[in-house]
Amino acid sequence: MKKQSLIRGTVILGMAGIVAKFLGIFFRWPLIMLIGDEGIGYYQMSYPMYMFFIATASGIPVAISKLVSERNAVGDRDGANLVLRKALVLMIIIGGGFTAFILIFSNKLIIFLNWDRKSYYSLIAIAFAPLFISIVSAFRGFFQGMQNMNPTAISQIFEQLGRVMVGVGLAYILLPRGIEYSAGGAAFGAVAGAVAAGIYLIGKYINVRKEFKIVKHKKNYEIMSKLLYIAIPISLGSAVSSIMGLLDSIIVPQKLIMAGFNYKEATILYGQLTGKAFVLVNVPLTLSIALCASLVPIISEAYILNRRQEVIHKLHLAIKVSMVIAIPSLCGLFFMARPILNLIFPGHGDGYLILKYLSICIPFIVLAQTCTAVLQGVGKYFYPVINLFFGCIVKVTITLYLVQMPEINIYGAVIGTIFGYMTAAMLNIRLVKKYLNVKINFYESIIKPAYASIIMVIAVVFIYLNVYNNTMSNSIACFVAIFLGVIIYLILILLFGIFSYSQIKRRIGRRKL
Repeated sequence: MKKQSLIRGTVILGMAGIVAKFLGIFFRWPLIMLIGDEGIGYYQMSYPMYMFFIATASGIPVAISKLVSERNAVGDRDGANLVLRKALVLMIIIGGGFTAFILIFSNKLIIFLNWDRKSYYSLIAIAFAPLFISIVSAFRGFFQGMQNMNPTAISQIFEQLGRVMVGVGLAYILLPRGIEYSAGGAAFGAVAGAVAAGIYLIGKYINVRKEFKIVKHKKNYEIMSKLLYIAIPISLGSAVSSIMGLLDSIIVPQKLIMAGFNYKEATILYGQLTGKAFVLVNVPLTLSIALCASLVPIISEAYILNRRQEVIHKLHLAIKVSMVIAIPSLCGLFFMARPILNLIFPGHGDGYLILKYLSICIPFIVLAQTCTAVLQGVGKYFYPVINLFFGCIVKVTITLYLVQMPEINIYGAVIGTIFGYMTAAMLNIRLVKKYLNVKINFYESIIKPAYASIIMVIAVVFIYLNVYNNTMSNSIACFVAIFLGVIIYLILILLFGIFSYSQIKRRIGRRKL
């Protein structure tokens, strides 16, 4: 199985993630057409519970990736396979337990969280997803640890295809029974997607298993303990992030009611925030997640082999790549929020201002994620958790205080998100500089991409307005402006010397760079 470079792995995972995200957007589009913002609100109320499981169990795939990478670096292929076997047992126990918990306590959860009773069907439908996604996550961690991102990338597309086809199909079939049933059908798409991805990954593993010498191992508690030692702090960090979303599902609707909105209006605003704005903001974050998935095993391998200069080089490269992704994404969504939302959700473009201001958080989230991956790669697992916890406190405090103000309302949650992730990002940067004893070149990593992004977005807005005035078509104007904007930005990257063509070609083509 061939290893892939940081850039190549990021590109593969990132492109697959973007395809998956766009499939997800097209999943939202027919849903909004079918059930509107109200139905999306019911769907989104149950979704944070599913994401809470993903976050809770997310440390194990990262731990698998790290341990497999370390064993593979020293030629212990049997040990890498044993890590996967032990992790599968652990993930199935966690996933199955979470599924059982939701099924047994669904009614009590709805009462405790003060959700609308109509969200019950979405919660029950999505309850089965944790069991299957736990298996998928274990295999993804294994392949990422082998520094081959292809299986993870392809499985993401299979997962999203299953979600879209089954979710939209069930939503359409169940719509005559009511919006709440239709939302439940859409939620069941997560189960179908996990099953599709799992079937592909298991088949892929069977094909590559011949590379490993499969032997019967005695009980090895050392691997299980190492998995938990690495996974628990990472999972705690992800759980804190997920709790932010879960708290939003509790706090935001209630505080909106206190601000003078009725329950339906509050649900619609919450649906616009989480079902539209966050969905679009998550598209560029897909590239950041791909970068982090590629970064952890590469940093781990270099660190365990005492290659300090390689660790520092990968750190600088990762921060630069992350900002090259994040800053133009912020500029594009900020200045093109309304046309983009109208392009994706024709006739349902309400909430574009929420998207506009929420996009400000993108660079902070990306920077926090990248620094977290570096710290995890060098064995500093707990510190990012503590930093994110402080960020969560900032976010919740601001949200509680601002959302209840009628003149601010839903934008209080947006402001809280921005300052919450800003706090986590700044604290993470401080830790990276301290523990790696390195000085980060912010001019090369942030200022130059910012210059390029500003010029690019000026050109994009100019192109959009001119094309729209000539065609009177938002769709044509958006596609032309975005397409030309990407080309302009790539040219500016080369002109400003952020990356050279030869560097990009070498880093995509070669493993060691």
